[in-house]
Amino acid sequence: NEDPCVWPALLCVIYIHIFSSTESQCKGKPLDFVFVIDSSRSVRPDDYEKVKAFIANVVSFLDVGQNATRVGLLQYGSIVQNEFSLQTFHKKADVLQAISSMVHLASGTMTGLALRYTTEEAFSEAQGARPAHVQVPRVAMVVTDGRPQDTVEEAAAEARQAGIQIFAVGVGRVDMSTLRAIGSEPHSEHVFLVANFSQIETLSSVFQDKLCLDICQTVDHGCEHQCVSKPGLGSYLCICSEGYTLGEDGKSCKKPFCKNGAMDLVFVIDGSKSLGAANFERVKRWVNGIVDSLVVSRQGTQVGLIQYSTKVRTEFTLAQHTTAKSIQEAVSRMHYMGRGSMTGSALRHMFEHSFSAKEGSRAGISRVSIVFTDGRSQDDVSIWATKAKDAGVTIYAVGVGKAIEDELREIASEPDDKHLYYTEDLSRMSDITDKLKAEICQGTSFHQIIVSAEMSPGNQCECDTLIAFQNQATEQIRTLTRKHILSG
Repeated sequence: NEDPCVWPALLCVIYIHIFSSTESQCKGKPLDFVFVIDSSRSVRPDDYEKVKAFIANVVSFLDVGQNATRVGLLQYGSIVQNEFSLQTFHKKADVLQAISSMVHLASGTMTGLALRYTTEEAFSEAQGARPAHVQVPRVAMVVTDGRPQDTVEEAAAEARQAGIQIFAVGVGRVDMSTLRAIGSEPHSEHVFLVANFSQIETLSSVFQDKLCLDICQTVDHGCEHQCVSKPGLGSYLCICSEGYTLGEDGKSCKKPFCKNGAMDLVFVIDGSKSLGAANFERVKRWVNGIVDSLVVSRQGTQVGLIQYSTKVRTEFTLAQHTTAKSIQEAVSRMHYMGRGSMTGSALRHMFEHSFSAKEGSRAGISRVSIVFTDGRSQDDVSIWATKAKDAGVTIYAVGVGKAIEDELREIASEPDDKHLYYTEDLSRMSDITDKLKAEICQGTSFHQIIVSAEMSPGNQCECDTLIAFQNQATEQIRTLTRKHILSG
């Protein structure tokens, strides 16, 4: 192991201090932390050494390790030079040695270019950043002493939108508006300006407080699974264990019914005047309850919804939303149509449009529709329901109040006991909701076995043959069901 005191004197003192007072480290607070250092010619050589000492001091209180805080560093002038990435070092001593070995670039000031590199490369999984779903905070500290030679606003905004928390440290003649354009909000917590490089060291204790304060240890956070402090903000977020999703309250965790498989699900919702505005609000809450049980994503379950009355209106397509929360917000915004009841037209729209590639339907993914109605349709439902089912759409028919049983049977896939649901009034919808959720998920998992067969040039899935097989199987089920009824 190299003797640290062959390093520059100031770094040697810092090194000795680190390992004689380990209690100051941010224990148990993992971060992905990247320094972005201005190495332009306006930074004099002795000031450059002061920046290196400041960086080393910040590193001194971080708990560096593969499963703790990972540290990366890039410096920039006219170009961006990556000194080491988040995956390069797992020991604090190695990070400090790399900082000590940095060489001043002494060229231009392309701060915007450096920010883009930070977003696209430094925080990529390829360079050691942990996946977003792990929710390890991503923090960048930008240290600069002059006016950038390119624009920073757009690059900084893209970094923040990517979930990177940015601290902007300015030295000397830096324009404060530039620092504000770089730093995260609130600016009072993320933007700092000192008069000269001799004063930059005074910020070390400030950052120790900001980065090491574990708000989860000081407040009654109420997180069901895990609390994660947000460095520098004095706030926290709750996260859930793998396989669970965060509840609407931002604290509770729930295990979705449909944790396996994927489907394209389209709700077909009756908005006729017989339902009434108050009951329509109940139906919206019922839809959101079902969405709550799904794992919504571009690769998992996609959800679309159409409302019908005298006309049919697409509220949102399968491709429009990629989270359960955004779907639920869209459902909550729906306006009640309150006119006639053209269920057949709605089924036609679902068949011809909702499950089209244009609206986001995916090949090889099970297609499911939940049709809700509260009364007799003013047009024929059998033709378009049959077309949809023959094309491979599994239809669940949910009737309430004056819904006609024969129409529900024409709409629903077979067997009826798995695809047809009825209740006398909306106050009892909860009686059938859990059973409906379970059937949808079970049916999806089974259907995935069929539709997810690998398709290769030497083993093409003959879709016509598959559909013919499905139709024959459906007809056999109908025949057996009739025989069972007659024999009973």
